[in-house]
Amino acid sequence: MQLFYISPILFPLLGLLINATLGKRLGERAIGAVASLMVIAAFIVSAMVFSQVGALPEGTSAIPVDLGIPWIQVGTLTVPFGLQLDALSATMMLIVTGVGALIHIYSIGYMHGDPRFQRFFVYLNLFIASMLVLVMSNNFLLMFVGWELVGLCSYLLIGFWFNNIKNAEAGRKAFVVNRIGDVGFILAIMAIFVAFGTLTFTDVFSKVATFGVNAPIIVGITLLLFVGATGKSAQIPLFVWLPDAMAGPTPVSALIHAATMVTAGIYMMTRAHVLFAAAPDTQTVVAVVGALTAFVAGSVALTQNDIKKVLAYSTISQLGFMVAAAGLGAYVASVFHLATHAFFKALLFLAAGSVIHGMEHLSHSKHGAHGDHKEPIDPQDMRNMGGLRTKMPVTFIVFLIGSLALAGIFPLAGFWSKDEIIVAALSKNILVFVLLGITAVFTAFYVGRQLVMVFFGKPRTEDAAHAAESSPLMTIPLIILAVLSAIGGALNLPGVGSLGNWLAPVLGEAEAEAFQIGVAGFFTVLSIAALAGAWALYRNAYAKADDKDPLQKLGPLYTFIKRAWFIDAIYKDVVVKLFYAACSFLARVFDIGGIDGVVNGAGTLVQKASGGLRKAQNGFVRSYGLMMLVGVVVIVAWFVYSAGAR
Repeated sequence: MQLFYISPILFPLLGLLINATLGKRLGERAIGAVASLMVIAAFIVSAMVFSQVGALPEGTSAIPVDLGIPWIQVGTLTVPFGLQLDALSATMMLIVTGVGALIHIYSIGYMHGDPRFQRFFVYLNLFIASMLVLVMSNNFLLMFVGWELVGLCSYLLIGFWFNNIKNAEAGRKAFVVNRIGDVGFILAIMAIFVAFGTLTFTDVFSKVATFGVNAPIIVGITLLLFVGATGKSAQIPLFVWLPDAMAGPTPVSALIHAATMVTAGIYMMTRAHVLFAAAPDTQTVVAVVGALTAFVAGSVALTQNDIKKVLAYSTISQLGFMVAAAGLGAYVASVFHLATHAFFKALLFLAAGSVIHGMEHLSHSKHGAHGDHKEPIDPQDMRNMGGLRTKMPVTFIVFLIGSLALAGIFPLAGFWSKDEIIVAALSKNILVFVLLGITAVFTAFYVGRQLVMVFFGKPRTEDAAHAAESSPLMTIPLIILAVLSAIGGALNLPGVGSLGNWLAPVLGEAEAEAFQIGVAGFFTVLSIAALAGAWALYRNAYAKADDKDPLQKLGPLYTFIKRAWFIDAIYKDVVVKLFYAACSFLARVFDIGGIDGVVNGAGTLVQKASGGLRKAQNGFVRSYGLMMLVGVVVIVAWFVYSAGAR
């Protein structure tokens, strides 16, 4: 049974090993099949684990899996290589492997013909295995191992097309920014060991009550944990890496930045909810930062023209909703939105990839066939699209479903999960409620803007006019995700609370916020109005080559928002330059003139002193006799002086 429980991790690792060693002999189809089948196998086992967790007797909340491996044992520190399979980890396992399997299948079609096809699927399998280590571990240190491996995979996948320097820089940026957050996480782990003497979840949480509410050590630990979550889940001020991460292949955007990696921070805070509940001050900070992130990123998404950048800032904004919910103590609502967001955002990223793939593929084949060597248009710029609903009908329908789910339109999944968070904010923090409410309207507007610019009106370029639907290998996963985006709200319908009841053994019998039809109706009306406003503003926009964005009438405010509130610019022009200046000073002045100067100076001093002493060793007996006489005189003088002093 131990092997059975760890097999969701082992299956992707097996696929990785097969493709890494035999991939060149297998060919594209076999590589894609091996990688996908291994993740599907992991999903099947995860579903079986999910079923077993549901059948646990009352009073038992988890299946403890002790692999009998004393991973680390130093002094009083003992860290087992153990797993904890409970309602929360089983839910995350299903999301990671289920959405991951669909993205693997989609990638077979999307990455067809790529010279590094084999390497791509090796990285994808490694990512799935790493994410499963993160969500299945039973202690903070093993979770951190999965956390770091996920960060490594993000670097490898974001910079996958590293021949383009911008892609390589995007991967490096994601790696560095995540390391900043990871410093907070590792310091939190150290503090947990100092405070509790253990790193195992159950042992730590059982001792929290002895410290009392808002104990300084608990507040410090939770703030440091939140720093880690801020990096991984792209919150202010460490969200700047995620928009640039769109440089990676579109399946990477869907897998890492919609459904799995970026939700690791929310999972970690939910797993450590006992610690956060004992630190209300930290929870307030978490809620406000999450709401601010949602508001800022949502406003930036209003002005982006890159189809993937819109979705990137949307992801940051929706992560802000989840983080705010966790800060409010509404962990069920946070996990609920995490699950529904995984469905509709993975759908939107993959559907955007279908649009890009269709235009880009047609563009390349057309130029090659007719010998037209002019510079191809940007296939990700929505201003180059238009009218694609008739060219790509399946992609349009699934994109429409995903967009309306994201906008929170009844009865799609996003309506139910977003409403739970907004209602929780209304009852617990009015500032968070206002920020999230405004952001919900922003969401509907940029969703409508994107739909109109991409799918409606007339084709604005030749590539859009010649676009064609993607292959079934790409559209079938889209259809499955569209169905999940439509019915995903059934996970936790008001009055039923299926997800809340399921997570109760882990999160406790938290009282769910009652469904408020007035609040839901109010924001639904606002969202529909925002969609209508986007239609009115953009249905005739960009009809001419020199047309400008209607929002440019906002003047400097438009520029401020489009430049992402200049946060990234401040990093580049202030923080990064100061860092490089400090590094240059340390390398060229402090290191060479200071540290090297001290070391070299000590060597020079010894060399000169030894040279002087060497001259005294001249071989003449009279010289040695004189030195002995001087020594005797000095010693006698010392004794005489000491006696006189007494």
